[in-house]
Amino acid sequence: MKKIRFLMLIFLLGIVSVSWAQTTVTGMVTDDQNAPLPGASVIEKGTTNGTTTDFDGNFTIEVADSNAVLEVSYLGYTTMDIPLAGQSNITIQLSEDATQLDDVVVVGYGVQRKSDITGAIGSVKSENFNKGVVANPGQLVQGKIAGVNVTNVSGEPGAAQNIIIRGVGSLRAGTTPLFVVDGFILDNSSIGVAPGANPLNFLNPQDIESMDVLKDASATAIYGARAANGVIVITTKKGKAGKTEMNLNVSTAVSTIANPMDVFSANEFRNQVPAVGGTLADGGANTDWQDELTRTGISKNVNFSMSGGVVDKSSYFVSAGVDDQEGTLNNSSLTRYSGRINLNQKALQGRFNVDFNLTASRTVNERPDANAIIVDMLQLNPTFPVFTNGEPTFFDERLNPVVRNQIYTDEANSNRILANISPSFEIIKGLVYKLNLGVDYASTTRDVQQTPYTLLEGFEEGTLDTRATINTNTLIENTLTYTFSQGKHNLTVLAAHSYQETKFEQKRFRLEGFANNGIEPRFQDQISAETFPTTLDSEAFINELQSYFGRVNYAYDDKYLLTATMRADGSSRFGANNKYGYFPSFALGWNISKEDFLADNAVFSNLKLRASWGQTGNQEGIDPKVSLASFVDSRTENDTYPINGTEVSLDDYPFGTVPVRTAFPDLKWEVSTQTNIGLDFGLFGNRITGTLDYFNKVVTDVVLFANRIDPIQPTEKIWTNIPDLEIQNTGFELSLDYRGNFTEDFTFNVGGNISYTDNKVVDSQFEVLTSGAAQGAGQTGATINGYINDEPIGTFFMKEFIGIGADGLNQFRDVNGDGESLDNDRIPVGTALPDVIYAFYFNFNYKNWDLGLNFNGVSGNKIYNHTAMTIFSNSQLSRNLNTTDFAVQFPNEDLSNSNEVSTRYLEDGSFLRLNNATLGYTLDPAILGLSDWVSNFRFTLTGQNLFVITDYSGFDPEINTGTDIDDIQTFGIDRFTYPSPRTLLLGLNVTF
Repeated sequence: MKKIRFLMLIFLLGIVSVSWAQTTVTGMVTDDQNAPLPGASVIEKGTTNGTTTDFDGNFTIEVADSNAVLEVSYLGYTTMDIPLAGQSNITIQLSEDATQLDDVVVVGYGVQRKSDITGAIGSVKSENFNKGVVANPGQLVQGKIAGVNVTNVSGEPGAAQNIIIRGVGSLRAGTTPLFVVDGFILDNSSIGVAPGANPLNFLNPQDIESMDVLKDASATAIYGARAANGVIVITTKKGKAGKTEMNLNVSTAVSTIANPMDVFSANEFRNQVPAVGGTLADGGANTDWQDELTRTGISKNVNFSMSGGVVDKSSYFVSAGVDDQEGTLNNSSLTRYSGRINLNQKALQGRFNVDFNLTASRTVNERPDANAIIVDMLQLNPTFPVFTNGEPTFFDERLNPVVRNQIYTDEANSNRILANISPSFEIIKGLVYKLNLGVDYASTTRDVQQTPYTLLEGFEEGTLDTRATINTNTLIENTLTYTFSQGKHNLTVLAAHSYQETKFEQKRFRLEGFANNGIEPRFQDQISAETFPTTLDSEAFINELQSYFGRVNYAYDDKYLLTATMRADGSSRFGANNKYGYFPSFALGWNISKEDFLADNAVFSNLKLRASWGQTGNQEGIDPKVSLASFVDSRTENDTYPINGTEVSLDDYPFGTVPVRTAFPDLKWEVSTQTNIGLDFGLFGNRITGTLDYFNKVVTDVVLFANRIDPIQPTEKIWTNIPDLEIQNTGFELSLDYRGNFTEDFTFNVGGNISYTDNKVVDSQFEVLTSGAAQGAGQTGATINGYINDEPIGTFFMKEFIGIGADGLNQFRDVNGDGESLDNDRIPVGTALPDVIYAFYFNFNYKNWDLGLNFNGVSGNKIYNHTAMTIFSNSQLSRNLNTTDFAVQFPNEDLSNSNEVSTRYLEDGSFLRLNNATLGYTLDPAILGLSDWVSNFRFTLTGQNLFVITDYSGFDPEINTGTDIDDIQTFGIDRFTYPSPRTLLLGLNVTF
């Protein structure tokens, strides 16, 4: 018994001696505005003993003695060493480190330091966005990120863009990446504005803080069946606690057509028409129709925001904006009214946190009959006057375009609300549950009308086409995130469930026959009549997606990194036998620069090696319900037969049931398997930084609405996954940036990016899957380009034009040597997709002045000039229709020669563009005696599309206005494209 007491005494004395040997230190970590920094790292220097601050920035740590040194660090702030010097309670204030702030990257369902990233992610902050008149967020990052090709489809305000991340990997699904706004996943379905309208037009670009582009499978796999085209994560601006600010931005811009086409002037036209054998119809005028039918578009923007918050309690960001953009064609505009509220509130000593994001917008999109206007601009007789006796000149059998602008209206009004609320609660230290509830609701009414015009046959009655569209997208997500950090080990585990439902409803009315009473058809009463019956169409569908996913991020000693992701998606679009798809990814990272053998080197300030493999899916190519059978009632042709024997005409027959779509229960998503190896580097104290990536992306199970091989089937085509066919994209990406200074007051940075992509269709069972076809008399349906085995997507497949023969007719190369020019002489002659895209920039800062120049370009692609094929010919010229000198390049060409699809109309699409240039001056408010009220005055002058170097003869080489075939996306066809504008903008920013 005495022995036991003795041992217990020794044990207690040991505990006491240990406790005497340690010191308890408490404290708080804040920023330079005295706002607490939750999650800051506090480590006893030289040991593995450490902790992190709580939501209030508080910490407690046991250190070996009262003279220990604490190493305190936080993402975006300068790391500090704090000697305790006997103190047991301290407050530590960290300062922002601008070089580290740029390293914050938003990934799927979280935020990471760039040094911890194992995937390929490109990021652009708001201060580096493209400036000027910007309708949608895609324009902000054009040319900014390696491997991301942003192409303007046309110059129309609010027009869509092709955003291609690491090459095209689908037939039907297009190129559009997945967009995530403040954690809410958008649906890319049309909201009924107009074909070719951009789905992001509702967002105010001035509300956006950053855009992060997730490129490889390691970064995108967390989004599963929708991530094969890449993911763009958009983060809007938030308020900073303890920092109250008001900001006013106003700007005015003028836009003109950038590169008018060189059609014949009136005097040239008078000489050319007789020269080709035509009889001149001389109207006596000298009219430049391109000048008459375009205008100087005036765009105005006003944006006001307020932000701030209370330390430890809340923060807010509120904005309201009006953006009014005029196009360079009459009746062409986009007006957006937008408002945003972003709130954050904390409770329960910081353990309960609520984020609320709301954006509401109304957009009014007015569109002209652009195709007809472009034809008129280029083709109308330049000797005809626009007006005669003050009225639009009457043209026989053709509508004066001035009249067309008066009688034609295409206006879409769209109201949209995107809102999500995200409460989170820290259950125990490091374990956080988060609920994300959101809704995206859009309601659009589009009216396309033509008022009666009794002077010309075919326009007397007037028409109205009205469409009412409602889109509803709801999202419910539950996530659990556990963060563990001790010593050299850092672990983050995410587990989540998501359910998303998208609903689309559209009703369409078409009416004809209106009174010519000066009232627009959309405001008239109209009753369906036997002569002009009202037609009604409607469409509706619901898509559902249920997902389970998880991710593990592990870092050892900030040197060795691991990311593993798995997602399972169950979609209503998939066939009955493939309801769930599974998408794994793995990635490793090695921060080489943190190894001891590089500790004292003077060259590498950062060096990290990354490698990843993973799979993502693409369900966007699968239309709703197409895996299910569908039938219609019919009694046409052989769809029914007489039953009673008393039938005397087809009208007496009963209706028969006819299949229009057969079931395919095995229909599944497209699978993209991607491998990536990357190197991030910084040299000489990060004066030079860069990233080099190699990627290999292979898409299988490609979805197509294809002809059946077996002819004995109830339907000609079926939705299916094409066996064996692969779409391969292999390439390299390089980004570089150099920061330096000439003097203390004169700093600069220059840099750029370049990417090479080798795109190829492999093991296709089709000779050609047509993606672009000709339109117009005698040409409709003729293949221009498509998907061909062992060739890039968008390969042009046509005859090779070799000149005009002695008979004045086309001559084509006889490829197979049979002495004839037939379809079997068509060959691949280039692709619409560039294999090289590049951009570079120069930024200079001298005292209060700054200048930024941004260039971008592409190489290796072709453009099919459908406009030239359709209207630039000597036969058109002989009929008193204007052309360019393209029509007379062969003096012996016969007027009967056909405009057959061939390389005659195929041109080089390479270009280099000065995309954006901004000159800015920041005025010290003290000079005006306003320093007590205003903290910043900034003036900017911005030019967009200032020049382009190209051999292409059309309005602009950055186009894509072909017509899809069976929803197979087309590329590189220029058919009466709305011309691109050149814009000058003057802006003022005032901060209070």
